[in-house]
Amino acid sequence: MAKKRLVVLTGAGISAESGIPTFRDSDGLWNNYSVEDVATPEGFIRNPELVLDFYNDMRKDLPNHLPNYGHIGLKELEEDFDVRIITQNVDDLHERVGSSHIIHLHGELTKGCSSKDMNQCVIDLNDQDIHIGDKASDGSQLRPFIVWFGEGVPMIEPAIEWVEQADIFLIIGTSLVVYPAAGLVHYLRPNVPVYVIDPKPIQVPSTARFNMIQKGASEGMKDFVALMRK
Repeated sequence: MAKKRLVVLTGAGISAESGIPTFRDSDGLWNNYSVEDVATPEGFIRNPELVLDFYNDMRKDLPNHLPNYGHIGLKELEEDFDVRIITQNVDDLHERVGSSHIIHLHGELTKGCSSKDMNQCVIDLNDQDIHIGDKASDGSQLRPFIVWFGEGVPMIEPAIEWVEQADIFLIIGTSLVVYPAAGLVHYLRPNVPVYVIDPKPIQVPSTARFNMIQKGASEGMKDFVALMRK
């Protein structure tokens, strides 16, 4: 008998519990930098060294942050469900717990790519820095494999396909205000149950059945795992 498909959308809240700063907080800064300076194509053209240093520092810091039970619980649920994770996060915490199926909507901090076309010449950096003069295989300057503001989200179509096939949909650590990720709920089939784990109440823009677990990532995941195993 085929396992039910549990599709999960994760956002900054699940990684914040592991101490990773959120991508964009209320004052429009990211690690005390203007988002326009470090997370836009224009910022990279204007000051590529600043942008590369910013992501190099984040990449070096990544091993200092450990997955929490929000991540671990999703891996454990693979015993009973076909778990598919769509994440807005650029860290590797889902990978580190061994989750089998992951789509990164906004790119991956541990990878680099062509500055001509971010979908080309993608390489694993692990913890290595990118420097001015480092070239992708197409001869362009290597850049972080991060979807910046103003750029397309190439993985949104595969993510939509997963959502359309969901039997259960879980949202954890995202306020559903950043598009196109926030629009994924509109692709759910009728009557698919939706669960939200977040310490703050969230409005889900969907007619789907909606269940709120108003807790942080780890505590909320404990409740969700227990619920799914009943």
